[in-house]
Parts: sequence; C-alpha cells; structure tokens
Amino acid sequence: MKLTIATRGSKLALWQAEWVKKRLENLGHEVDLKIVTTTGDKILDKPLAEIGGKGLFIKEVEEALLRGEAQIAVHSLKDFPTQYETEHFELAAIPKREAVEDVFLSETFETLAELPHNAVVGTSSIRRAMQLKAFRDDLVITDLRGNVDTRINKLKRGEYDAIILAYAGIKRLGLMKEVKYFEVLDTDIMIPAMGQGALGIETIKDKAVIEAIKPLNDLWTRVEVTIERDFVDELNLGCHAPVGVNAKIMVDDSIKIKAALLDKNEKLIKKELVVPFDEWQTAGRTFANEFKEYL
Repeated sequence: MKLTIATRGSKLALWQAEWVKKRLENLGHEVDLKIVTTTGDKILDKPLAEIGGKGLFIKEVEEALLRGEAQIAVHSLKDFPTQYETEHFELAAIPKREAVEDVFLSETFETLAELPHNAVVGTSSIRRAMQLKAFRDDLVITDLRGNVDTRINKLKRGEYDAIILAYAGIKRLGLMKEVKYFEVLDTDIMIPAMGQGALGIETIKDKAVIEAIKPLNDLWTRVEVTIERDFVDELNLGCHAPVGVNAKIMVDDSIKIKAALLDKNEKLIKKELVVPFDEWQTAGRTFANEFKEYL
C-alpha cells in the first residue's frame, strides 16, 4: 500500500516519522514523507501558551491529512489531546515507548541537587517548573523555546545554568554526549507528562490505512498511556495542563500510577496508586477522582 506521513520538519519530528516509515516499509508498504511547517515552528519568540499551545502542531498537521496530502501523522503522544476529532481521524497505533523520564542537562553542574542558589533553569513546561520548584524553591525557572538542538545550543551559550528535556527525545537523536553533565531524573522527583516517551500514529478514517498501521501497536504501552490519558481526561485538564502522570506495569503485573498537579492554591499535590492489571481500563479515571477535591 502507498502511504504518506505528514510530519513537522524538526529533527525530532523527522526522526519519529522516519522510524515509523521504516517499520511500515518492512511490512511491505511504500511510504513517503510530507513536511508541514506549522505556526508553532515559525513563531519562536513567544511562549507557546500565547500563540495557541502545542495544539498548533497537531491541528496544522491534521489539516494536511484532511486536504488529502497524507494519510498518516506521527505525534509525540504527550502532545496529542485526549479529546480529538474522531469523525475524520483515528489514533490507530501506539508503538512501544521509549524512556519516560525527564533529564537534567548542564555544562557546569553535575546534578539538579548541586545547582547553586538562584541558578537559572530553562523549561517551557509548567509541569516541569512546578515540580522543580517543589524540589528546589530557590531556582529561577525561565521559558525555553525551540527544537532540541536550539535548546541545547542556548545552554551551551550560557543562557541557562541547566535545562530540562524529555529523555526520549535526547535518546532518539543520540544527544546524550552533547552536554557535559546529564542526569536522568527519577519519577519520584519529576513525574512525566501523560504519554511521554510514546508516539501516537494518527490516521485518516480509512479501514485499509488503519489496518496497515495496527501491527505497530504495542499492547503494554497502550495500556499504560491509556491510564495516563484517562486520568487527564477525567480531570478535564488537557494535554498541556500543569499535571504529571505515569503508569507503569510492574513485574508482578500490577500497575503503579503516580500523579502530580497544582491545586487551586498553587500547592503541589502528589499521590501514588497500585492496582491489579485487570483493573487497567478504569484505573486512570478512578485515580483522577482522588484529585478532584483539589481543583
């Protein structure tokens, strides 16, 4: 089957699209890429929240699908909304996910704990900022825009003492040695975003296309990220709200879920829940109910 993947032109987006392309080609399909330049890629001097949030990246890629320029879009699942337009689109596959954690990067300081008082840390994520402040309330958190390379270059130029990025993106691009100091942050300190480390493969509503994509689906990853997405959806928070949630299937097949969010008084609330595997379909929404009193 001949398929076209719509993708943004950043290195990470292209890596993700190429990764999916190779796997579809291994299944016997002929695959091309269609690069879409989004508003979020063009405007880099304003915080994302001011220009419409990361939903801009999704919306404009989806428009390429609606125009018939492509049948597939590959997204970082953490940016893909829990509520999306299901009349024309399908979240057809979620492949096995990469590392879920966030990472600390610095040219001067070995770890997050070793940062000096009033050190400047760059992140564009409210979720990361709120958990950094809970761990170290003396840090100065400033906005950090641009693709992964741009962010690392800003760090190297001395604009920040450290920056926080998703480990998955760093691993996929092979950038672990680009910065002198690199620390993977434990999820007890920094709970990841919903779906972090996973890819979401969105397709047009076409049975043949959906069937072509389905072999890329990973059941265990789908279970974990469904719990995370249900948690966020139940609280009606959206995929870019200041909330962290991570579900992990343990060796005994139980599922451990961690979550963190800011309450109405700007206080960080963190909780954990362990459920048996056979309760996974309701676990995310059940856990979310424990947080509703804080919103």
